[in-house]
Amino acid sequence: MTAESDQTSDPSRPEGARIVISVDAMGGDAGPGVVVAGMAQSAKKNPDLGFILHGPEEALKKLVARRRMLAGRVSFRDVPDVVTMDDKPSHVMRHGKGTSMWSALEAVRSGEAHGAVSCGNTGALMALSMLCLRKLPGVSRPAIAVLWPSRNPQGFNVMLDVGADVRADAQDLLQYALMGASYARNGLDLPRPRIGLLNVGTEEHKGRPELKEAHGLIARFADGASYDFVGFVEGRDIPGNVADVIVTDGFTGNVAIKTGEGTAGMIGESLREAFRYSPLSWLASILAITSLRRLQKRIDPRRVNGGVFLGLNGTVVKSHGGADATGVSAAIKLAFHLAQSGFAERLAARVASTAALVEDASEAAEHAGKSVQQEGGREA
Repeated sequence: MTAESDQTSDPSRPEGARIVISVDAMGGDAGPGVVVAGMAQSAKKNPDLGFILHGPEEALKKLVARRRMLAGRVSFRDVPDVVTMDDKPSHVMRHGKGTSMWSALEAVRSGEAHGAVSCGNTGALMALSMLCLRKLPGVSRPAIAVLWPSRNPQGFNVMLDVGADVRADAQDLLQYALMGASYARNGLDLPRPRIGLLNVGTEEHKGRPELKEAHGLIARFADGASYDFVGFVEGRDIPGNVADVIVTDGFTGNVAIKTGEGTAGMIGESLREAFRYSPLSWLASILAITSLRRLQKRIDPRRVNGGVFLGLNGTVVKSHGGADATGVSAAIKLAFHLAQSGFAERLAARVASTAALVEDASEAAEHAGKSVQQEGGREA
């Protein structure tokens, strides 16, 4: 399978057919009103978008009725129960099948929707996603991938994992590299993305044993999986132009993304304070308003809101729990774009083809080892 075939349009979707996104209305911190407002923003920009909305139907119908852009574009699933932010994933796996989150995922599994979006509990959403949609064959640990503002021409880098699982061995990191490369092709239109493995330094002798092993594995499969491996990268390279995809474990990735969000917020607040300092600084802000708006848009985490769950039989986008309407709209836009490209199907094909490469390589290594042992036995 070539990288080019990774990027073609989805052949299974009829020309002009509406793409339907399944939305969990009840997961966000701000309630369903913000979720519906985000849907309306997306609907206004995209006439090819439809929705299935999950939650208490009567309350949701009233919210949708206030948004003219949603008229005739939303169907409802009446679901009374909700997954809260305090619910433990283990509890949700046992008792979550009557919730709006499960219902949203089930619409993807049944084929009614092309992707699901939820602002809810991350751990619970991942647990229910694996239970409902199942992992792709050959994937041991799904990952959450996000877009990170960068100095690259495409404006963003892909980073994964950012919290699906705090652990990752060498084989997991290889799978993250493969899935991240496929996401970069479909999400950022990069035919041959550059992969970097996050470490405490760029020297090959640095880092934990699993990172050194992953370095060799990711380099070995670069040509077969149609990506370029740039080796180890550091934290400063996450928003840089050295790589297009940054691979790391979920603990490190989650700390990095939360640090980035906090830093972006601090920069924005510091600029506002600086321009309020005196009448002259206020005047300077008026003169620089266009440039300031461009900067605000570039570092605004709401506009890249949405982590994609990679490694599942279906597209699931996790929106930030505290997202406003702009953030929810960004998550829906991401789900729409991936559905439009047929990303889930292409990722499954990519993982399957590379799993065969890994298996062939393992068999070859095992065969070589036996040959060496036999040769040594004859010499003895």
